[in-house]
Amino acid sequence: YRWVSERYPLINRKIGRDGYATPAIDNLYLDMNGIIHNCARPGADSRLHPSGHAPTLSEEDMFLAVFRYIEQLFALVKPRKLLFMAVDG
Repeated sequence: YRWVSERYPLINRKIGRDGYATPAIDNLYLDMNGIIHNCARPGADSRLHPSGHAPTLSEEDMFLAVFRYIEQLFALVKPRKLLFMAVDG
């Protein structure tokens, strides 16, 4: 994504929120590695334990966070034909 975005900056546009219209999108391709990584750890706003370490999430909470994030993306983009989720490693 970064490589493409740096070379073709006009492909990026804000959609769906703050009055921006969502264009018709046929296919949504997700690189799940970044989604899983961000959902597998508590957010920056999480309270720290007395030990100074961020609280850990249960496996169930991680899966629920991933599902919620995908549902938010799907509701925002509304792909008409395909949702492709790529997971590797």
